[in-house]
Amino acid sequence: MKNVYLAGGCFWCITPVFYDMEGVKEVISGYSGGEVENPTYEQVKSQTTGHREAVKVVYDEAKVSYGELLDVFLNSVDPFDDGGQFIDRGHSYTLAVFYNDEEEKNTACKKIKEIEEISGKKTYIEVCAYENFYAAEEYHQDYFRKNPEAFEKEMKESGRI
Repeated sequence: MKNVYLAGGCFWCITPVFYDMEGVKEVISGYSGGEVENPTYEQVKSQTTGHREAVKVVYDEAKVSYGELLDVFLNSVDPFDDGGQFIDRGHSYTLAVFYNDEEEKNTACKKIKEIEEISGKKTYIEVCAYENFYAAEEYHQDYFRKNPEAFEKEMKESGRI
């Protein structure tokens, strides 16, 4: 099993896109890239810890590739928004790909460059080395399944659908 760490704005909204993919074993909502150990949701949301809301996708690379996961991710976000994602604003909601090695870094940079070449626009997706990931509080895990009505409302109000 391998892990990929992706910040796509609100982790509630990005989690479901990976759930039914063949080869994906688990999707965990959490926080990545900041300076505070084991931050809380309120700390991260306050924009003071340096973390982004992120997901950890545990996958079987024999069944799904890192590149395929990136394609799904990049098709689920607005890569041209430099201030967050949709209604969610601030650093903790900005986009990032946290790579584990040079091959992942190169793949992510290539895919982002392709988006820019096709669109003719600058993207705002940081590609940075993986440093940390802290699982979010339990009530954030699988939010879309635990709270389907509230999740649907969030998706509509956020502008994602």
